[in-house]
Amino acid sequence: MNKKIIILISVIAVLFIAFIIQKFNSGGSEASEILTEVKKGVFRMEVTTAGELDAKNSVEIMGPNGLRRAQIWQVKIDDIVDEGTVVEKGGYIARLDQSEIGDKVQKEQTDLQQTRSQYTQAKLDTALSLRKARDELINLKYSIEENEIILAQSQFEPPAEIKKAEINVEKARRTYNQAVENYRLQKQKAIAEVDEAAAKMMDDQNQLDFLQKLAGEFTVIAPEQGMVIYKRSWRGQKQGVGSTIEPWDPVVAKLPDLSKMISRTYINEVDINTVKVEQKVEIGLDAFPEKKLTGKVIEVANVGEQKPNSDAKVFQLLIEVHESDTTLRPGMTTSNTIISGEMADVLYIPVEALHSQGDSVTYVYKKDGLSTVKQEVKVGQSNSDEVVVLSGLDDADMVYLSDPDGMEEKEIIFLAESADQVASN
Repeated sequence: MNKKIIILISVIAVLFIAFIIQKFNSGGSEASEILTEVKKGVFRMEVTTAGELDAKNSVEIMGPNGLRRAQIWQVKIDDIVDEGTVVEKGGYIARLDQSEIGDKVQKEQTDLQQTRSQYTQAKLDTALSLRKARDELINLKYSIEENEIILAQSQFEPPAEIKKAEINVEKARRTYNQAVENYRLQKQKAIAEVDEAAAKMMDDQNQLDFLQKLAGEFTVIAPEQGMVIYKRSWRGQKQGVGSTIEPWDPVVAKLPDLSKMISRTYINEVDINTVKVEQKVEIGLDAFPEKKLTGKVIEVANVGEQKPNSDAKVFQLLIEVHESDTTLRPGMTTSNTIISGEMADVLYIPVEALHSQGDSVTYVYKKDGLSTVKQEVKVGQSNSDEVVVLSGLDDADMVYLSDPDGMEEKEIIFLAESADQVASN
């Protein structure tokens, strides 16, 4: 008798354990099937994008002003203070490579020495030539006097001799007058040659002074007090040691005004039509997740640009940060949620609940009593998390966020069929 009772108890225990296991497996399956309720209310249309903080206003630390005149087209940064260094006005910022400017200064010194020699030579040559011309004038004047004496002594000579003496006096006077005019022209020419040599020497002197002054600007100092922030290239790369500056953009670094910040970000071309100036923005900081900032769009680029390492076109946005915080620093990464619009009193569900069949049919897995159906839905606006449902669901319907088991082969209930069912009820 005891043996039969033991067997019976054992069978009951086995059946009980099997029941528990079955219930446990069933519960696990249900637990893995996450449902959510269709919500009704205000739906926000959002565009989410990552950005980077920058100062709205900043003082640019300029490199040498005159590189183009010196025909220097690139200058390498040999040394620069660490980014984030706080400097006083007039403090050291950077040192630029002086090899090219040094070569130009040396060449100009050689040119100046040569033009100085040419100027000295021109003065000596003109002095000698003019002295010779003056001596010739004196001699010609003496020749006139001699011929006048001969003419005076020929008064008792035959008329032919007197006439001859008169002609000699006239020839001497004419030769003298021509020499005087030639001397005047020769003097003007000498003055012009000396002036030309002097001008060339002055040009070389001015160029040397300019180059020497420009070489002094290759040591860059701070125009104001502030925190040094490296300049970024158009690709977003920081320009530190080894980078180059050009004559048309000789900015070495910046001193930002940290009291007013912006977030510089880029959005995809598919979202550009939804974003406009003055739209509100919710801003988060990756470095301080607990901080929640607000802002607004202040600038939307009219022209797109190529995204690096991608075929996608992006448009730059500038977002002004409303709050002023001492912890905000240029270069911090931000997450920006741009509120592009709101819709009141609409139904919406998480985007994870949405499925598609081909390009034309969109459906959800809806809880219908104790069963589950594949229900077609028509959707409208969406954001990164949720999508508006225009038809196919009702307020408080339950939909699956994950795919329920055994639903792959089930037929979709199309919107037309749903309408017929409602009409028949």
